[in-house]
Amino acid sequence: MKQINKIMVALGFTDYAQGTFDYAVSLAESLGAELFIASIINSKDVDAVAAISSLGYEVNGEHYIQGIKEERKKKLQEILDKSPCTKENIRVVFKTGHPIEELLKLTLEENVDLLVMGVKGRTDLKNILVGSVAEKMFRKSPVPILSYRDEKSSRRLRKRIASE
Repeated sequence: MKQINKIMVALGFTDYAQGTFDYAVSLAESLGAELFIASIINSKDVDAVAAISSLGYEVNGEHYIQGIKEERKKKLQEILDKSPCTKENIRVVFKTGHPIEELLKLTLEENVDLLVMGVKGRTDLKNILVGSVAEKMFRKSPVPILSYRDEKSSRRLRKRIASE
């Protein structure tokens, strides 16, 4: 097994972000690995803002991106404040683009050995086990991916398996 020296944790700052981050921190610390956070602002959202702007509304794609970054930085600080991790060693990369493409590029650019991500993103539909970004990453990633499940999802899945 290849030694794990660098772990990337993908955060979309959903309800699962704290647990996903804490799990990645615990894993990185136990392996003595470097950890960094990747957050991708979906270009589809930026394109939607541009479309609204073209209709004469006073919105701007660059202001939107900056606003999202500031919002995510604030949420990240809240996550860091709740985490026992060594904060000075945490690096954050914000990118704008297609989430899957950008995460795959970062995996190569950063020479990542392991990716940690939640299994769900924006939606929390109970009947969907894996979100579309996670599902596609599992198929396309050149490195192993560890999927984080929060306690609520874990209990629900255990109950479903036990009842079958």
